[in-house]
Amino acid sequence: MIALTLAQIADEIGVPVPAGAADVLVSSVEFDTRRIRPGALFVALRGERVDGHDFAATAAAAGAVAVLGSAPVSAPLPLLQVPDRPDNAGVLDALAALARASVTALVREHGLQVVGVTGSSGKTSTKDLIAAVLRAVPGTGPERVIAPPESFNNELGHPYTALRADESTAFLVLELSARGAGHIAALARVAPLRIGAVLNVGSAHLGEFGSVEAIAQAKSELVQSLPPAGAQPLTGGVAILNADDALVAAMAELTAAEVVMVGTGAAAQVRATDVGQDDADRARFTLVTPEGSAPVTLRVVGAHQIGNALTAAAVGRAVGLGPQAIARALSQAEPASRWRMEVTELANGVTLINDAYNANPHSMKAALHSLSTIGRGRRTWAVLGEMAELGDEATAAHDQIGRLVVRLGVDRLLVVEGPGAATGAAVGGRTAPRALHLGAHLEGSWGGESELVPDVDDAVAILLDELEPGDVVLVKASRSAGLERVALRLIEAVGASAGRLAGDRKDGPA
Repeated sequence: MIALTLAQIADEIGVPVPAGAADVLVSSVEFDTRRIRPGALFVALRGERVDGHDFAATAAAAGAVAVLGSAPVSAPLPLLQVPDRPDNAGVLDALAALARASVTALVREHGLQVVGVTGSSGKTSTKDLIAAVLRAVPGTGPERVIAPPESFNNELGHPYTALRADESTAFLVLELSARGAGHIAALARVAPLRIGAVLNVGSAHLGEFGSVEAIAQAKSELVQSLPPAGAQPLTGGVAILNADDALVAAMAELTAAEVVMVGTGAAAQVRATDVGQDDADRARFTLVTPEGSAPVTLRVVGAHQIGNALTAAAVGRAVGLGPQAIARALSQAEPASRWRMEVTELANGVTLINDAYNANPHSMKAALHSLSTIGRGRRTWAVLGEMAELGDEATAAHDQIGRLVVRLGVDRLLVVEGPGAATGAAVGGRTAPRALHLGAHLEGSWGGESELVPDVDDAVAILLDELEPGDVVLVKASRSAGLERVALRLIEAVGASAGRLAGDRKDGPA
């Protein structure tokens, strides 16, 4: 963030200036005392088990110079006190106002460019690829590109990430997520975007929105927030839309920004041709742009990464990079966020694919197709759990995934009931994981086996007992299921190979 005095911060968030502390200078913001640096503003949040206000003294000892909170603190620190509202709303609103003030100043005074991405799936992987491309801009480098760690895309993570940008930052890359109408518009006001991308519209969060059309409307808030197209190149708003998704392509009518279509068809200005893949399901293609073409060989796993890479390419083009530089950056980009198609070769010769950070029908299908490709000629396992927030569509969606497992020829399916079973979260008398398990059985003509297990412990026990060298295991579910523990415990029990990740190329990027 730009350095601000407490008087300036108090004015931005609309609270009184702490007595005698108007000139105290704040240079960073942090809600975790373990990451406090000297000059930080400590953000005190109330959680289910702990209250951040109780840690103000710890923050002070680490170098914090003030507290942003909704209740008095015992530490001898100036307090910017906001209204105590449910779910930390008062503190989060203040944090958003502070982020907007900082980002607006950086855009105006230092030329910061802000890039945002949304979609039903693929946001984090695309954010990582965008950051990799932007680091290739001459004079930029890793230290001048800020992108959120993991999926910091909500009312806390979004402004927190925006406040990591300072006077040296050239590009700020943000994810924007939504649980309802107006959420993306609110996040876009926190850090006004010049470039915005919409990846896809799927059924993730269908239970909260009610229809796919409502999800599309929410995602369109991103492109509606963009500034108009500029009269000169590299100025004004740019909306990057997936031409292969009709609901996304239709958003071109809703923005005043320049529209750039990406995809595999002729209608896309930035597109992929000559698409192929290696045995580790990493794609190669020719990147085609109005300025020329160049070959790309991705290091990230999954055919779905082609669309993500095209979006990143369009962002690179929007800031002035040519196709050769973009292709080189994409070909060198390594997986950057944990538990997303994270492929590890275990010491016992088993290939483990940990994609357990989150799941929805679109990403689940993509992961299963990757399992099928990576496991060609080998025994394959799918360890799956609940896809959350699907509402009335949950049973049908899980049934379809179970049937897809059979159609792809996956040899073994372990379905982990997990929290849904414990809380009785059932649709039509069946939990969603049970619908997945039954879908596999009902598909028929399957030489494999599906087993419904109550928890992670049971799944791990079966895997440790039955896995053989050469097997390939996919682990995937929504974050609430916590199935990353399956992968982590396998690595802990067996150990990772000291060699390359599974399927790593021995040659350089194209």
